[in-house]
Amino acid sequence: MAKSLNKAMLIGNLGRDPELRYTPSGVAVATFTLATNESWKDQDGNTQERTEWHNIVAWRKLAEICGEYLKKGKKVFVEGRIQTRSYDDKNTGAKRYITEIVVDNMIMLDGRGGAGNGGGSISSAPAEPGEAGSGKVDDDLPF
Repeated sequence: MAKSLNKAMLIGNLGRDPELRYTPSGVAVATFTLATNESWKDQDGNTQERTEWHNIVAWRKLAEICGEYLKKGKKVFVEGRIQTRSYDDKNTGAKRYITEIVVDNMIMLDGRGGAGNGGGSISSAPAEPGEAGSGKVDDDLPF
């Protein structure tokens, strides 16, 4: 059987502060949106721009770090896998689908104190098969 690859790498700005929650078993999960921008010149030479919004999910220690250090507007690099899941809409009962980037590596490009202060790289170990997230964080964090 041939191997496959599911990898997403994004650099963008947070659309909102991360929402940090805990599962009933106590596992941390952070969710936020990330905006990436694309610009080009159309046939008439006018600059056009489009923003793509991505749903981001981080688990365990990486989720707690995202919840503590990331804020709306900050620029970050995230690396992870694309995952689509379904859920039932509470209002209509209809089945809905959402596509997310499940992050296992994150680099703060603006730094903790703003631009120019450098960034911090946070990684987490790959999840075990059937596990939703991961949990290892680099030991040489800048904070």
